[in-house]
Amino acid sequence: MKIGIYGQFYHKNSGEYISYLLYNLQQYGVDIYIEKKYYEIFSQKIQVKETYKTFESYSDLDDSFDLFFSIGGDGTILRTVTIVQDLNIPIIGINTGRLGFLATIQKEEIQQAIAKIMEKKYSVIERSVLAVETTPTNDDIKEMNFALNEVTVARKDTTSMITVRTHLNDEYLTSYWADGLIIATPTGSTGYSLSCGGPVITPNNNNFVLTPIAPHNLNARPLVIPDHTTIRLEVSGREDKHLISLDSRIATVDINSVITIKKAPFTVKLVELEGQSFLKTLRKKLLWGEDKRN
Repeated sequence: MKIGIYGQFYHKNSGEYISYLLYNLQQYGVDIYIEKKYYEIFSQKIQVKETYKTFESYSDLDDSFDLFFSIGGDGTILRTVTIVQDLNIPIIGINTGRLGFLATIQKEEIQQAIAKIMEKKYSVIERSVLAVETTPTNDDIKEMNFALNEVTVARKDTTSMITVRTHLNDEYLTSYWADGLIIATPTGSTGYSLSCGGPVITPNNNNFVLTPIAPHNLNARPLVIPDHTTIRLEVSGREDKHLISLDSRIATVDINSVITIKKAPFTVKLVELEGQSFLKTLRKKLLWGEDKRN
């Protein structure tokens, strides 16, 4: 088995878990590749007895990898997606961060998780991805124009609201007068969109959700749409620029640019171990049913 490992940071006290992960993988004779910068970071913090192969970017990978481990929180998984991109390598997250909605394996569960993986006791869930184009072309977006969680347009350098004129499949929907607008996938429905009042959408639904950010018109509500819809946005406001974020990546775009958002031609594969499920994660991470009165 060939496995890649990626992490952004060395979280406090995570050295023992990194060592434990590497040790357990070695017991099964796994061929391990580690992202070069991350390897350099944790090698300075812990004693590494073995020498591991490294990679630096998407161009160093191919579809011969069986799995990709993301060590960190949900933000690290989003970064891992920018490395794996369309290679169809399943990603599994070890949570050394805080909430861990996508990174569902806790640090203390590493040994059991690896055992399940080696015994093929897992399934691979495909997650929809958003693709973005701008007219005129924005070079920052062109290089990596996709998002697993959400695409957000938002104001920049001003306290004034922006107007987001929105079309769905060339039919005019409305003009949101707000701080911004979120277009979220089912995966992203439990992120920024949820904090702005959007609904939770289960991963197996073929939908996107449009969620306004602090709209001036209080009757502007989140809208769930089919994921085969082409969304066209035109932003106007008092400033010359506004922001577009694709998950955790931010670009500055000229006002009055035309932004086209639609379903990407590839999906992101996430690993779900036997015994895990989205509904269990909801209950655990959002504390559903946790009430001192019960």
